[in-house]
Amino acid sequence: MKQMTKDQICQTKSISIVVPVYYNEQNLPDTIPQLMRLANDLKDFVLELVFVDDGSGDRSLDVLLEYQKLFPNSIKVVKLTRNFGSMAAIQAGFSVASGDCVGVITADLQDPPTLFLEMVRHWNNGNKAMFAVRQDREEPTMQKFFSNSFYSLVRKFAIQDYPRGGFDFLLVDRQVVDEVNKIHEKNTNFMTLIYWLGFKPILIPYTRQSRKKGKSRWTLRKKIKLFSDTFIGFSYVPIQLVSAIGVLVALAAFLYGIFILVYKLIYGIEVEGWVPIMAILTFTAGVQMTMLGILGEYLWRTLDEARGRPSFVIDEVYNISTTSEEDK
Repeated sequence: MKQMTKDQICQTKSISIVVPVYYNEQNLPDTIPQLMRLANDLKDFVLELVFVDDGSGDRSLDVLLEYQKLFPNSIKVVKLTRNFGSMAAIQAGFSVASGDCVGVITADLQDPPTLFLEMVRHWNNGNKAMFAVRQDREEPTMQKFFSNSFYSLVRKFAIQDYPRGGFDFLLVDRQVVDEVNKIHEKNTNFMTLIYWLGFKPILIPYTRQSRKKGKSRWTLRKKIKLFSDTFIGFSYVPIQLVSAIGVLVALAAFLYGIFILVYKLIYGIEVEGWVPIMAILTFTAGVQMTMLGILGEYLWRTLDEARGRPSFVIDEVYNISTTSEEDK
């Protein structure tokens, strides 16, 4: 076999694909071969697959290590110490990915890996951010409704030109990766953070397929947290809403006080106020508790950032070097 010269090695382009893994034991035997087949169409690239095990409780890590031994030059496995969440897992993958361009795809094959070929063509033309935008979903109607509503709110109150349908399937240039790796922000929407950087993206529409194997771990609690992270991290609307409500409630209370005083002075009639007073007290108490909850979210996140704890902790990285050491 003819060896590549030093100049040829330096000129070879490389692509890394980050895949967050959480309870994907059933999907990985299908996902990994499909991703590996990309190397046949990307002959001018060195392909690196970076699988990040996000504290899976099944055999996901074992399956990954089996494939890593079969393809030690192409597969890198990152093991986190526990479950930190999909966004943190992608951040961890970005921190170890070495490619000239880096992609992200889920492990459940709801996104077509072959779409990377189109993304790479755009990257070769000088574009630095390619986002596969969900034009439609093969999902239940209510799930599509809530997802579309979420991204509509993001466009209206956070980032006005954010892609309709959202995205978590992408390919970005090394410059974008280096910029996002400088940001050590926790409790954030990592995809929105990439978009916030300002690199003009190429938007590629596609239909997200239904999940064929396994059970989704994308729970309601995680969806609510992502909603909070997005709006608190990328919009001033929550804190502005608190201020606006405070002003409106104070104004309403002031006008009601004037009404009582005028009614007493002009008509000299005692105002029976038990019912309206109780209504006002319960209403303002509810508003105050809501406002305290919103302010508490900001204070908690500020405290979390001030502590300086990492967004993720890598237990071990299994790559070429670790494989060769084990063989010794």
